Amino acid sequence: MSFFKKIFSSDKKETLDKGLEKTSTSFLGKLSKAVAGKSKVDDDVLDNLEEVLVSSDVGVNTTLKVIERIEARVAKDKYLGTSELNQILREEIAALLSETNSGEATDYTIPKLPAQDNGTKTPYVLMVVGVNGVGKTTTIGKLAYQFKKQGLNVVLGAADTFRAAAIDQLQVWADRVDVPMVRQDMGSDPASVAFDALKSGVSQNADVIIIDTAGRLHNKVNLMNELTKVKRVMQKVIADAPHDVLLVLDGSTGQNAFEQAKQFTAATEVTSLAVTKLDGTAKGGVVIGISDQFQIPVKYIGVGEGIEDLQVFNKYEFVDSFFK
Repeated sequence: MSFFKKIFSSDKKETLDKGLEKTSTSFLGKLSKAVAGKSKVDDDVLDNLEEVLVSSDVGVNTTLKVIERIEARVAKDKYLGTSELNQILREEIAALLSETNSGEATDYTIPKLPAQDNGTKTPYVLMVVGVNGVGKTTTIGKLAYQFKKQGLNVVLGAADTFRAAAIDQLQVWADRVDVPMVRQDMGSDPASVAFDALKSGVSQNADVIIIDTAGRLHNKVNLMNELTKVKRVMQKVIADAPHDVLLVLDGSTGQNAFEQAKQFTAATEVTSLAVTKLDGTAKGGVVIGISDQFQIPVKYIGVGEGIEDLQVFNKYEFVDSFFK
């Protein structure tokens, strides 16, 4: 299909290619073995392909969907050759991602929101969730940097008051990016911090307010109650806040990322995903599986440690790099 056109700048694309290099090398290596000595796509090739996708952390259910789609195409075209398999896979994976509206964006844009009842501007409120260690704070810092680069006024809220380190880490990013941050002492009520952050954001004419939240998952009921309370208290300031609940997942954990997504989607309404640490792993297929299984769009992917290495997820560029 012609939709695999160049969208990213060459620098950005190069970063993405490099970040997905381990995934791509591993996947294509397995794929070439799966079709070795075969000229047409038959049952053996499909069985081998199924194994390749599952072992690339695409996940069993998503793999079966992909195989079904390819079987349908083989049924239509009896002489489908293995040389065309690469292109067919690219098309079917991009089509699968389209079903969750994943990867439609090309830049860090936020929707224009209607003014509040009193006529003041409504800031875009982004609540970030995820367990400790997945790169949540780093993702917030890099998002703040990107939004500020777009000329937007950004305010951060340190509502992960469970760990002093979380507040301090976020402060480091706020200072680095030079954006204001609202904080209280460790052990403070997270909802109170979120409330103050929204109040502060409104008074500072902010365009974007990013709220960090606690990353513990040992008690789902407590987590659910806490996140529900944070949302409820935010809505006292901005009626429809948060406008996006972003779940950050560590792509290098493969199937464990699926489990975290399951836990968090049960605890709160997650509206978008960021998958980090893809540069250090061959498990990049997890992006495809998680987006499909949870029917939640992937918005951002982390493909390196640099401040520019959190990228807007674009399915065409991702699939192109995946099959590099």
